[in-house]
Amino acid sequence: MTITELNAPKNHSMSRLFQHFADQEWAILLDSSDSVHIDGRYDVMVANPLATLITKGESTHICYKDSPHKSRTSQDDPMTLVQTVLEACLHPQSISPSTSALPFKAGAMGYFGYDLGRRFEDLPQQAENPYSAPDMAIGIYHWAVIKDNQTGQFFLCHFPTDHNDNAPDAAQINALLNHVDTAYLTDDAQKFTLSGQWQSNMDKNQYVDKIAQVNAYLRSGDCYQVNLAQRFDAPYSGDEYQAYLRLRGANKAPFSAFIRIPEAVIISISPERFLSVDSQGKVQTKPIKGTRPRSPDNAIDQQNIQALRGSSKDQAENLMIVDLLRNDLSKSCQPHSVDVPALFEIESFAAVHHLVSTVTGQLAEQQTALSLLRGAFPGGSITGAPKIRAMEIIEELEPQRRNIYCGSIGYLGIDGDMDTSICIRTLLLENSHLYCWAGGGIVLDSTALDEYQESLDKVCKILPVLLQGNA
Repeated sequence: MTITELNAPKNHSMSRLFQHFADQEWAILLDSSDSVHIDGRYDVMVANPLATLITKGESTHICYKDSPHKSRTSQDDPMTLVQTVLEACLHPQSISPSTSALPFKAGAMGYFGYDLGRRFEDLPQQAENPYSAPDMAIGIYHWAVIKDNQTGQFFLCHFPTDHNDNAPDAAQINALLNHVDTAYLTDDAQKFTLSGQWQSNMDKNQYVDKIAQVNAYLRSGDCYQVNLAQRFDAPYSGDEYQAYLRLRGANKAPFSAFIRIPEAVIISISPERFLSVDSQGKVQTKPIKGTRPRSPDNAIDQQNIQALRGSSKDQAENLMIVDLLRNDLSKSCQPHSVDVPALFEIESFAAVHHLVSTVTGQLAEQQTALSLLRGAFPGGSITGAPKIRAMEIIEELEPQRRNIYCGSIGYLGIDGDMDTSICIRTLLLENSHLYCWAGGGIVLDSTALDEYQESLDKVCKILPVLLQGNA
């Protein structure tokens, strides 16, 4: 493994470098969006994978880029296949763990859609599935560019392989870092625009009625909390990466991401970590439950923070998910290692304030980062509790499947490290159509109209921002 310091101009952003790769299939950017958030230290970009894995339904297609004759389709467990293909391409067991503190230097990166959970749990199939995007899309990468936002330093990491080495060298990346494409965002031929108005898959009355149905399940003791979401969609034209740049600037979310695969583009401006594992096996999850809108009036903004901090309803909602995640982590962590070092902390973002807790653990020796992910997938903060019953109710009440929404974006590095987000504030773009979701956790003392408004608050820095491009 070689790690080379690059010569980037002062205050250069990874998003600007990624402009040169954004139109390539299987190019991925994991981006902190210039936020000052504690979880936003590193940005990572990759392109030109050695192999790709695409899961749709029961089948995963594995494609080896320089050995197409080895490509195959398998019905084995998708997480197991990711580990198998990673080891076949990069042989991580044969190398010593890196002493570098940098995250992901090579390994697997991509997304695990919400509906991949059907491979791990027996769930009903009622909701419509109109999407081309797969349930899982993962690439195996042997090089990455990383920016340390604390120091401003860029690095090129390169893991040599037996395969056809298509990795750029430091001179090529330095040239791109020092090339400013001023025409990119002003090119009318590339301009991202919405060609129609946003539509929701349910109106206010339907949303309120579905909350009433959730309440009936809650009162009967079927469950304690259910995350109910509505989906917005609109037709669009132009360059999807322009839309991403517009959204990252407006939201500054620490778990932002841009993924281009053959079937679709994924844009995420998520504020939420799902699961991280460092090279020493330390596990962390940071569930979000509890939301208040931001206000340009500082006095009102502070009132909203205090209302959220003092809300027994939001604390109870958050605690349900903390308990669910403690249970999920205990499946893969050492006995008595699961802890809650932070409970009900306020984290503020561009559109909303959130109530965030932190759960940690130590990965058990016989477990891997991917077995941890599989055992906790999808994240409890966007399903409800108990998880499986909540997912059954979601399937009954939401008209369409979620696809990428409430899935996870992230990486598994060759050092055994992993970091993944929860795909809230996340958009799917395919077939000239854009989809965006928003919802919230419903508990017995939820107020239907307040929950409806909360879902709108969560997209107030998404839908209006994209409409501005039509001016």
